[in-house]
Amino acid sequence: MLTCGAHPAASYDQSPQYGDGRFHNPVKKVPLGFVRGAKVWWRFLFDKPADAAPRVAIPVHALTRQALLDAPDDSLWRLGHSTMLMKLDGHFWLTDPVFSERVSPFSFMGPKRFHAPPLSIDELPEITGVIISHDHYDHLDHDAVLALAPKVRHFVTALGVGDRLISWGIPADKITQLDWWQETRVEGVKVAATPAQHFSGRGVSDGNRTLWASWVIDTGNTRIFFSGDSGYFDGFAKIGERYGPFDLAMVETGAYDADWPDVHMQPEQSLQAHLDVRGKVMMPIHNGTFDLALHPWTEPFERITALAAEQGVTLTAPQMGERLDIRAPAASTQWWRQAELGGQ
Repeated sequence: MLTCGAHPAASYDQSPQYGDGRFHNPVKKVPLGFVRGAKVWWRFLFDKPADAAPRVAIPVHALTRQALLDAPDDSLWRLGHSTMLMKLDGHFWLTDPVFSERVSPFSFMGPKRFHAPPLSIDELPEITGVIISHDHYDHLDHDAVLALAPKVRHFVTALGVGDRLISWGIPADKITQLDWWQETRVEGVKVAATPAQHFSGRGVSDGNRTLWASWVIDTGNTRIFFSGDSGYFDGFAKIGERYGPFDLAMVETGAYDADWPDVHMQPEQSLQAHLDVRGKVMMPIHNGTFDLALHPWTEPFERITALAAEQGVTLTAPQMGERLDIRAPAASTQWWRQAELGGQ
């Protein structure tokens, strides 16, 4: 168990995931190769489906600071993509905070938001903890981190990501970096970094210089799983054995493709990951905000809804900004269908 503010930058070489200057998955990622890679880029640039993005603005519940402060404990609001705001034991937590218009190193190009965040960073209350799964642009927003920093008490990150935050000017004593299976406590809440099958990097030369992780958040009364990004692997079952069951499992379901199965799950695998970690209720995330793949934007919702019904899995998929009771989540209303009908 690490204490908050621990900064194990010098311990990279002690990590079982680290070697030859980079972090590694337990199962080696299969490279696309030049030909397949070129075909993928061609599809991205010239063969996108017409419905990869919504035709009209999707519904968003506007939030205010007072509404958040007045909300009961065990509340969750999806702000977009993999950005979740949670109220746990009177404290507010954020996962993978992304508020910028684009997820890109450039402000003028790259995947653009389908919708505005339900509230601004200025309107957020004080944040006890921010959990960052990895350093890709759709999970780690430089401008958002700098804007959030004055009101955040603790940043909890995968190993190496905290060093990136320090290089951006975030005080080191606010940061705790965890390797897989390490834990920390923040204001009584246990946070554990758990394995994921993914990769990292924000440029052409920094691939896998930082670690990626999934996360366990446990108040003692409420237990939540946050998958971050991952391909399907046997680590989910190990997480379930050690930390399950979970009241809510937020599982990546979106931006998948047959060409990159070892870093993003197909919906069938997302459902199995939920079962593996022993989730009681599944919430599909990593969808509905950015066009990051080659499937229609509603497809992840539709596929996981059908699969969950077939398997008898309780699924919840709230609208952006809609309050979710973590202990008793409301069933999905299939809001994306109405959004699509509104564009026809």
